[in-house]
Amino acid sequence: MERTGPPARITGLLAAFTAALLAAGGLAASAPSAAAADADLARNGTFEAGLDGWSCTGGSGAAVSTPVHGGTSALKATPAGSDNAKCSQTVTVKPDSTYTLSAWVQGSYVFLGADGTGTTDVSTWTQSADGWKQLTTTFRTGAATTSVSVYTHGWYGTPAYYADDLTLVGPGGDPVALPAVPAGLKTGTATASSVPLSWTASAGATGYNVYQGGTKVLSATGTSATVTGLAASTAYSFQVTATNAAGESAKSAAVPATTKTGGSGGGGGTDLPAHALVGYLHSSFANGSGYTRMADVPDSWDVIDLAFGEPTSVTSGDIRFSLCPVAECPNVESAAEFKAAIKAKQAAGKKVLISIGGQNGQVQLATTAARDTFVSSVSKIIDEYGLDGLDIDFEGHSLSLNTGDTDFRSPTTPVIVNLISAVKTLKAKYGDKFVLTMAPETFFVQLGYQYYGSGPWGGQDPRAGAYLPVIHALRDDLTLLHVQDYNSGSIMGLDNQYHSMGGADFHIAMTDMLLTGFPVAGDQTKVFPGLRPDQVSIGLPASTQAGNGHTSPAEVTKALNCLTKKTDCGSYATHGTWSGLRGLMTWSINWDRFNNWEFSKNFDAYFGG
Repeated sequence: MERTGPPARITGLLAAFTAALLAAGGLAASAPSAAAADADLARNGTFEAGLDGWSCTGGSGAAVSTPVHGGTSALKATPAGSDNAKCSQTVTVKPDSTYTLSAWVQGSYVFLGADGTGTTDVSTWTQSADGWKQLTTTFRTGAATTSVSVYTHGWYGTPAYYADDLTLVGPGGDPVALPAVPAGLKTGTATASSVPLSWTASAGATGYNVYQGGTKVLSATGTSATVTGLAASTAYSFQVTATNAAGESAKSAAVPATTKTGGSGGGGGTDLPAHALVGYLHSSFANGSGYTRMADVPDSWDVIDLAFGEPTSVTSGDIRFSLCPVAECPNVESAAEFKAAIKAKQAAGKKVLISIGGQNGQVQLATTAARDTFVSSVSKIIDEYGLDGLDIDFEGHSLSLNTGDTDFRSPTTPVIVNLISAVKTLKAKYGDKFVLTMAPETFFVQLGYQYYGSGPWGGQDPRAGAYLPVIHALRDDLTLLHVQDYNSGSIMGLDNQYHSMGGADFHIAMTDMLLTGFPVAGDQTKVFPGLRPDQVSIGLPASTQAGNGHTSPAEVTKALNCLTKKTDCGSYATHGTWSGLRGLMTWSINWDRFNNWEFSKNFDAYFGG
């Protein structure tokens, strides 16, 4: 949230696109002649048997009769949204051997490559091929490599590409046997929406699949995984299989697990009204909206976030909060009056939280010392003012992902890991009534559908999707998530179309993503599970002065109608109807007062407040 005008947002994603292509192109190699004894090891590289032997992401591939390079069939694969239409197969090879990979391709930004070589994985590409063009690269397998994955793929947002007559020439590997059935499957401590699983490694396995009630729900490379997005107080059954180049083992013996009982509000705040109005109160500073005393906040507001607690330095973790100075806010109340007004709000059923961060409050918990200081300093603020909990409004460069941190389910970046740990410590200290809310920007959440961190080649903005591991790890403690649907660039929705702020369509698409869930960076094995509707509110600016992307009351009503009643949806098709959507958040109470309470009046009129 901002004290003044909206900050400029520079993502660097276009630069990342160029860097990725250059990096990929730099891996191309020339092809030496294959030895006479070598053979073509690719299965159905001519696609005469359709897609037999091939796996294409998101159902993006199909065998077509035209155009073809040879024979009567070729591959057509169509990128869509965050899916680059990768078609691949695993091939058995010999260790410490040289292979030549080749294919004829047609289209723009078509890639050919091999992963898992045990040495340097290779890739080559063409920027544009109006007719058939041959791509070729070579690689040498490592001393212990017995299988590689060969693939083709296109590029995000580009038209379909074609591939035909793909070959992998080199010495054939020894037959690979199916891995053994995993043993020792057991469950850990379940939460209201997740169950951790672990098992013993299977000989010959390169990966594992986890099944819930007989349906595959995720894949893993190690011997543990956590199944998320489960219903509270529900019995489940889980199995696991082992996989390698030869295929998939039989399923293990099933193990049962029952999720814990979950409160309707997720974490604290279970006594919030079914539809709640959340607003930020400028308590520590003034701007063009003027200062509003706590006692003067109307009863319409159910959650009041004190803006802001800020750190003494970016990396200290030491959070401080004080009321606006009299010189800046002549009508500011005394500390005693402020605390008394908070108690009066709480007696009326309202929740008052300290919001940490904002536009100017960069917080990076890069060390465990900063983490511990964060916990102690935030606790001091909560205790001094008798607050109900914490709002995390980390913006700017507070959260970003280190290169190589690619799985939101198991983050490794210190600023992420330490924030999660700190919040869990606060939750444990204050118990079940502790209210936890978050107000990330779309760049840190919904953009994760397309991009996550610095990306597979590096070079992307490392902040992309960086809130996802925090939300996911704390989802069982989370009361409300209200993403800021403002000060945002255009964001791709689940319809693989870009949506721009300012109208109902943007709020519908962005909220649908939170409630439905989505594959992170297009990876179908890494799906961010949707949140419960009572955990989600829509974040909007209260007036045109409050931020870019102001939405008129009529458009806000359309968005609510679509999400809660499935009417007024326009061209966007939601993935559900959520009558239990918690409500709205705004920046800010002060700006709403400046605008004659237009925002809160519209909320009250819609929900009967």
